[in-house]
Amino acid sequence: MADSLTIIDENKVIDVVLLAGKVLLESGAETYRVEDTMGRIAASFGLEDTYAFVTSTAIMFSLNDRTNTRLVRVRERTTDLEKIAIANNVSRKISQNQLTLDQAKSELIHLEHASLQYSFILKFISAAIASGFFLFMFGGVAHDFIYAVMAGAGAFLTFDLVQRYIQIKFFSEFISSMVVITIAASFTKLGMTVNQDIITIAGVMPLVPGILITNAIRDLMAGELLAGMSRGVEAALTAFAIGAGVAVVLIIF
Repeated sequence: MADSLTIIDENKVIDVVLLAGKVLLESGAETYRVEDTMGRIAASFGLEDTYAFVTSTAIMFSLNDRTNTRLVRVRERTTDLEKIAIANNVSRKISQNQLTLDQAKSELIHLEHASLQYSFILKFISAAIASGFFLFMFGGVAHDFIYAVMAGAGAFLTFDLVQRYIQIKFFSEFISSMVVITIAASFTKLGMTVNQDIITIAGVMPLVPGILITNAIRDLMAGELLAGMSRGVEAALTAFAIGAGVAVVLIIF
């Protein structure tokens, strides 16, 4: 009877550990942070001999020779720093014995299903305005501000629409970058803009994989070579999609 209870408790701990890791990875956390958090949660519940292996698309966790290795696939990834902060806070509460196993699982389930992203309209407006100010960062003139805003808005709107139907990030970014250069080139042909190149660069900035590149470097520096290289390849594919979309339109024009 005691062994049965122990196994059930261990399975509950594994559920909580995997749930925390899944929330962190889906929210854009670095793989070494995910592995460290999973290990700390398991240790807080008295399970010291654990093994966690995290890649960009999967989480594997093993407790000991009495339990099978568990695998969780992560198919959707985004950037949600608030979820990462809340998950880390739950981990700290567990380490300080402020949460029971059931309470921790309940909080993490609620966090997994919570929608903490800003509204589409706010993100749309932010991407447009940010593109306009990127224009000044790259040495553009005030006259081109509105066209950079239009290019950034077009890129964000196109990415969202294409992603809903195709659900292949490469093509979404490729088509979005085509929209940016089309807007910039069209207004340049009409003699309404001063610098087509700077408008294009400012317009594609919301598509640039800055966090992916940062996380790839941090993973590599932390010794997570597989995760670092996979994130780096993903960032390189995004950069290639943006460049290819711009190049195709420039060839046509």
